[in-house]
Amino acid sequence: MLRIDVITIFPELFEPFRKLGVLGGAVEKGLLELEAHDLRRFTQDKHRTVDDIPYGGGPGMVMKPEPLVEAIEAIAGRKGPERNARVVLLSPQGTPFSQEVAENWARDEHLVLVCGRYEGIDQRVIELAVDQETSIGDYVVSGGEVPAMAVIEAVSRFVPGVLGNPESARTESFQERMLEGPQYTRPVDYRGQIVPPVLRSGDHGRIADWRKKQARNRTQERRPDLINRDEAQQRKPRGED
Repeated sequence: MLRIDVITIFPELFEPFRKLGVLGGAVEKGLLELEAHDLRRFTQDKHRTVDDIPYGGGPGMVMKPEPLVEAIEAIAGRKGPERNARVVLLSPQGTPFSQEVAENWARDEHLVLVCGRYEGIDQRVIELAVDQETSIGDYVVSGGEVPAMAVIEAVSRFVPGVLGNPESARTESFQERMLEGPQYTRPVDYRGQIVPPVLRSGDHGRIADWRKKQARNRTQERRPDLINRDEAQQRKPRGED
């Protein structure tokens, strides 16, 4: 079982999220534990302050170190070799999150996601309590809550038993650095658009070849960087990794 804890100033956002769809089923079956923690519970002042003005000036506010570090240590323990959790800060400055990363994190026992807000968090939080930073894309959103939900969705799909058909996770987009090809269901003819005959042939070998070709064509058209990166990796001399 994988346990995921989220540290946020908006824990109520995660209540409906943890109860619906595939994720809700996984929580109900005991395959996944998911809890959102209110950062303000770890403040010490009567105003429950989590942010302050930045040293050196500049726009916006910065999240204070005290409540964040105390929250992380209360949930995951102190940073170091004895910690048995992976503490991840959702941040535009982080390394890119990917399908490979999701599969790797699904093997953990405990994942702690820290949701930043405002103009960012005090750097000392990262030095003292965070194991790594990750980004879900080259754009900025108001906080780490939506990125955290994306990470939870992606990671949970690799937890054994979460998906009804385990093959689903292995054939999804990006699993082999390829986008997934087109999919069809009934009816055969909809407004003159016909399901390709090969998919109705019953020939599983031809169908597999067709799907592989379609996936490569779609990837080449929409995300050639995935193919180019894969080919560059294959050309890299042994010993450069």
